[in-house]
Amino acid sequence: MSLNAESTAFRSALEVIRAVEPRVADAIGAELADQRESLKLIASENYASPATLLAMGNWFSDKYAEGTVGRRFYAGCQNVDTVEALAAEHARELFGAAHAYVQPHSGIDANLVAFWAILADRVESPALKKAQVRQVNELTEADWFALRRELGNQRMLGMSLDAGGHLTHGFRPNISGKMFDQRSYGTDPATGLIDYDKVAEAAREFKPLILVAGYSAYPRKVNFRIMREIADSVGATFMVDMAHFAGLVAGKVFTGDFDPVPHAHIVTTTTHKSLRGPRGGLVLCGPELADQVDRGCPMVLGGPLPHVMAAKAVALAEARRPDFADYASRIVANAQALAEGLLRRGAKLVTGGTDNHLVLIDVSGYGLTGRQAERALLDSGIVTNRNAVPQDPNGAWYTSGIRIGTPALTTRGLGTAEMDSTAELIHTVLSQTTPGESKAKYVLDPALADKVNKQASELLAGFPLYPGVDLG
Repeated sequence: MSLNAESTAFRSALEVIRAVEPRVADAIGAELADQRESLKLIASENYASPATLLAMGNWFSDKYAEGTVGRRFYAGCQNVDTVEALAAEHARELFGAAHAYVQPHSGIDANLVAFWAILADRVESPALKKAQVRQVNELTEADWFALRRELGNQRMLGMSLDAGGHLTHGFRPNISGKMFDQRSYGTDPATGLIDYDKVAEAAREFKPLILVAGYSAYPRKVNFRIMREIADSVGATFMVDMAHFAGLVAGKVFTGDFDPVPHAHIVTTTTHKSLRGPRGGLVLCGPELADQVDRGCPMVLGGPLPHVMAAKAVALAEARRPDFADYASRIVANAQALAEGLLRRGAKLVTGGTDNHLVLIDVSGYGLTGRQAERALLDSGIVTNRNAVPQDPNGAWYTSGIRIGTPALTTRGLGTAEMDSTAELIHTVLSQTTPGESKAKYVLDPALADKVNKQASELLAGFPLYPGVDLG
């Protein structure tokens, strides 16, 4: 039997790799096998298409391309210009944005580009203006001293980590918490929902330069129209980090007040997660911030990754197809079915459900820490990650929560019926796990773990991952 193009491509690639370092080839094959066999519920993970994966393994990896399209610091970048321009075009059209910058290597890099673009636009700083027009290595110590003094006390208001925000929204150990005088807004203790009146009160009191919205573990929609009104009321730049839910925006599941692009001054995102592309980031903005954003390299970023920009172009082109909107709507339907299945079985969920792609289980209801629950589920073939819940007594390391999401399983084709079966497997494991002598240790009958593993495999059997890829 002749092999299809996908199988031929991946088999050939592994043969070439194996000739140099067989252990790497073996690890790549093992990773595919592991992903095929496990019930992947990590909300920030997905499965990129074969076309997107193949776009990253090519000669674009050999090119340096500092600068922007048509304005490079290296010669011979005409083909890089082509793929970067295509990726930016697809991003603009997909999200309805005036400008797109597709060079960031990650979501954190995209946020750093946005922070510096806002600072450059908003802060009247002679030292900063000098930094924009000169090479970094030309700045004197006096220049850097002035820059730190002028920029070091600007204020940021973002969602707290335990309420569902991201570490780049002002978490103290992160660079964002060191760059800015930072304050966080949380959620209502009774409902777990954003209290917009409280956010407005905090903004009036703190008067931030930047108001950040977006989340990594908040299972509800955010009203970006109201958040923009709050930002405008105190003269703040409104920034949205939509890394987790970009696919829901691209698929037109989040529209109107819940689409951040028409309301924010600047929007950042990753290109993996619900967008189903390669690991990377991008920035969307209006013309007033475009010049500053395009200075991301060399101000924040090193050399762009042209092979990843090529993969971004492919993935964004895929997201512009009509079937992506159907995929995005199924993500939410599956998440809500998963939440309903857990609630029926007695699980405690933060906010009592979900409007998006993720569900946050408060596993204290099972007498467990997040660390214990995460490991017990992994033993049983269910891949999740522990996550803090609001006012978490166990902190950010052990946590009291488990975050689960549906983008990856939806890509595989699982539907709402399978989500109810998944809820049963999760509940079975958590209800049969008991805490050990520390916050990390636990007791789970190996026979039960093995049984759930087999049930998870049976559930996945009808939904093969990368069915067009046969590694032999």
